[in-house]
Amino acid sequence: MALQKTQHMFPFSRFTRYFLEVTQHRSIRRAAEVLHVSASAIDRQILKVEEELGVPLFERLPSGLRLTSAGELVLANARQWQKEYARTREQIDEMQGLRRGHIDIGLIDALSEGMVAEAVSTLMQQNPGFTFGIKVADSQNVAKMIASADVDFGFVLDAVAGAELSVTASTVIKMGVAMPTSHPLAGRKTLRLSDTQDETVIFPAAPLVVQKHVHALHDHLRLDVRQRVTCNDLRMMRSLIRAGVGVGILSWLDVASEVEAQTIAFVPLDGIHVSHPVLSICVAPHRQLSRAALMALSDLQKRMADLMRS
Repeated sequence: MALQKTQHMFPFSRFTRYFLEVTQHRSIRRAAEVLHVSASAIDRQILKVEEELGVPLFERLPSGLRLTSAGELVLANARQWQKEYARTREQIDEMQGLRRGHIDIGLIDALSEGMVAEAVSTLMQQNPGFTFGIKVADSQNVAKMIASADVDFGFVLDAVAGAELSVTASTVIKMGVAMPTSHPLAGRKTLRLSDTQDETVIFPAAPLVVQKHVHALHDHLRLDVRQRVTCNDLRMMRSLIRAGVGVGILSWLDVASEVEAQTIAFVPLDGIHVSHPVLSICVAPHRQLSRAALMALSDLQKRMADLMRS
């Protein structure tokens, strides 16, 4: 009976908030700092629920707190109840004609500037009741967030549609050579990878999705560049290019903001062996999106189409 009482309490109680924060930080003290409450208040809530359930939710270890099997079960249910409660509130708001809603979006790093930020700004101006959660990760982890419903939808490179992922819109992203605007090759309309043979070339490394496209092309052509630098972080690659270290082999999306600001030049790669990544907006199959999430999804689908036409 106590378990049933606790279940009804979770979506509305302090315990859910405290429990999720402690789980994230593996520390009551750190959770207390984030929530601006006393550590003893959090500890009391957790101990109370542990007593009601008759099992510990955490193992108290020198390295921090670790969920027990019972704690893992409570965590999964707490997250699900939290989502259901948020969805219920959105549905009630929709019934009342209120333009409210929360939208969670998963992004790859290459989209951390530009159209998504612009879309969020516009949507929040038009709908003051909208709130957003933006989660930036590599493409593989964005796909996992979509499949587990941690986000409403997300942007994935080279997505594979299947039981856990449904593609709603896609566009091909050109691969090319990124370089300082003063570079002699910057005025060319297209380049072949062989044109960089006498340059210091900055290659993307795993886990960057473009790495597999560059690696396959480089191996096929068997080019021996004069000097090379490898890097697994886009921001660092852009910094190296701006500093004149060399030219980078990247996708247009990776340097779109810099090209617009005229701090980096980008020349598309040409050749029958060049493969280009595909950017997709994905959702979980059979996921019922809220009205707010559908509005955001539609807006970003249009922006992505317009972006690639420009």
